[in-house]
Amino acid sequence: MPLISLRQLLDHAAEQNYGMPAFNVTNLETLQGVMQAAEETRSPVILQASQSARRYCDDTFIGHLFQAAIERYPHIPICVHQDHGSSLAICIAAMDLGFSSVMMDGSLEADQKTPSSFDYNVSVTRGAVREAHARGVSVEGEIGVLGSLESGTGEKEDGHGIEGVVDKSLLLTDPDQAAQFVAMTGVDALAVAVGTSHGAYKFTRKPTGDILAMDVIEAMHAKLPNTHLVMHGASTVPDDLQQLINDNGGNIPSTFGVPLEEVECGIRSGVRKINIDTDLRMAITGSLRKYFQDHPDSFDIRAAMKPGVARIKALCVERFERFGCAGQSEVIKALSLVEMKKHYTNAAVAERAR
Repeated sequence: MPLISLRQLLDHAAEQNYGMPAFNVTNLETLQGVMQAAEETRSPVILQASQSARRYCDDTFIGHLFQAAIERYPHIPICVHQDHGSSLAICIAAMDLGFSSVMMDGSLEADQKTPSSFDYNVSVTRGAVREAHARGVSVEGEIGVLGSLESGTGEKEDGHGIEGVVDKSLLLTDPDQAAQFVAMTGVDALAVAVGTSHGAYKFTRKPTGDILAMDVIEAMHAKLPNTHLVMHGASTVPDDLQQLINDNGGNIPSTFGVPLEEVECGIRSGVRKINIDTDLRMAITGSLRKYFQDHPDSFDIRAAMKPGVARIKALCVERFERFGCAGQSEVIKALSLVEMKKHYTNAAVAERAR
């Protein structure tokens, strides 16, 4: 099965009305857990790497890590995606590594903390689309910035995100502006701001409409029925993983993530890609804490990592099944990036002919 572009995968998800979890990969063990779950459920996969993950692993290592997954699971369609690329150079470097999709996050300036202007966002995103489509690679853009509607504050994770209190208008994507952005850039997918945020500390209570604006997604889908919407910061922050960490020496304050039923509601309203990172980190770190608490004399890192891989697998199996991905890997006829390049070229020619 060739590497698959994000566009083709999300087109199929839209046709069959399911959503794709997009899992951030940090190391070999997170990758193993995700891929084992995909194999068990016969699901296609979106593997993501943030800029900080690329720095942590080193580009050469992470490029080969993803290639190993493609070779190990040739029957599973795999999209490899750059998460939150802060510049065109970052996105081009990801394409050079073999990524089949990039996110050009022009909602912030290149410093990854200053909200950008609409014109800046359009300019850098359009540039990324031009470079990516010439290679058959897909592009995700973003309108609005991630942050808490509950507190009115931005969030910062892995060096990315606005800080401090901001105008709440920045924390909710405007559907009319989103439609204009899509028309001006030609993005394949659009990340929207609805009150979600990166990290574990999303909400102090179970989110309702005042702090998780799912109605914005419904309005966006009505305005852009043919655009694939993306939810960032969509980890559920499970209670059992919070307890696992805290029972074994951790100190995670009580917090709430995005309930799975809200994600499922979003999928029915046009969300096709759902980003998940925090839940995987919690599964690994909680498992490590418990293992070394139970085995204080151990220095066996292989034995210590195995429970974390198992917990990641179980979590990903649940997401694949709840989001409707299970069994879909067997019915996708993946196009190569060369074929996708022809698709984009033909679409551009048809657009100019109108």
